Amino acid sequence: MTRSQLAGAARAALGGGRRLEAVERLAGGTTKGVHRLTMDDAMTAIAYLWDDSENYWPTTEHDGDLADPFAPGTGLDLFEAAHARLEALGLRVLKIYLIDRDRAHHPADLAIVEDVPGGKLMDLRNRDPRAAEPAMTRLAESLATMRAHRAPSFGKVALIDGGGTSRSASCEQAALVFALRCLAEAAARDHRIAAARVRLEDRLRRLTAAVRPRAEYSVVHGELGLDHVMVDRDGRPVMIDIENLLYFDVEWEHVFLRLRHTADQYRQLTADGLDEDRLALYKLTQHLSLTAGPLRLLDGDFPDREFMRGVAEHHLNEALATVPAS
Repeated sequence: MTRSQLAGAARAALGGGRRLEAVERLAGGTTKGVHRLTMDDAMTAIAYLWDDSENYWPTTEHDGDLADPFAPGTGLDLFEAAHARLEALGLRVLKIYLIDRDRAHHPADLAIVEDVPGGKLMDLRNRDPRAAEPAMTRLAESLATMRAHRAPSFGKVALIDGGGTSRSASCEQAALVFALRCLAEAAARDHRIAAARVRLEDRLRRLTAAVRPRAEYSVVHGELGLDHVMVDRDGRPVMIDIENLLYFDVEWEHVFLRLRHTADQYRQLTADGLDEDRLALYKLTQHLSLTAGPLRLLDGDFPDREFMRGVAEHHLNEALATVPAS
């Protein structure tokens, strides 16, 4: 996106005769461009750009399949649906200054949103755990609110709130389909997973069979880490990277929280009454996802390659540890 395109979008979003002074590309995103806009009066905002050139992921046949809860999904429609759901639950969300789905400023989806000044909750907690306590408490309350919500069906929020239904019969069946897909992708890229593929598939099927039926679907971020939570001036947590918000088993959220955080960090966010069988299935599924995903990302031109190899290696070994050696 050119500087002049961003300048026009910033003027339309922020008004007040402001002019764009500086643009800073923010690191970390893999599916969309994230740019901090600084105006001539020092006001800042964030531009989200869902352009193919900003997406590091190689394309797959599953991209954009809303009926699959775990199909890669990105774009303005998903962002708006997730934003509306979280706002309806009374949670603190980013203020939206501009939505450009008509592509008046650039030939791709664009949103300009609030720049939350407090930084990431992960950074605050690492720097000053005591100062992070109020935001951690509020985040736990937000998760309780999301957990208490009941949706009529499971799947991507954009799909279900639009009146659609997911393809699979249950959350656990959807997870099994996803896990088998990740297993096949990982096996095609790493000989150790290939050698254990039959044993891993057998374990996945046994874990799925052990899950008891359930028809309660909560709101789930899906990739919730403290690095996906900003802190505003009042110490309130604001979730970001929300495009893949789901209605799903709450255990899916808590498996990711446990994988992503230390025991002490997770202790403040834990929930009672989680189902151990679902946790076991979703844990192996996420290990396989976090093996296959990074390996696929490395097929492209993702810049931080050593970091991504480390993620894949860690979760590959965790997945292999769940089955007996050959």
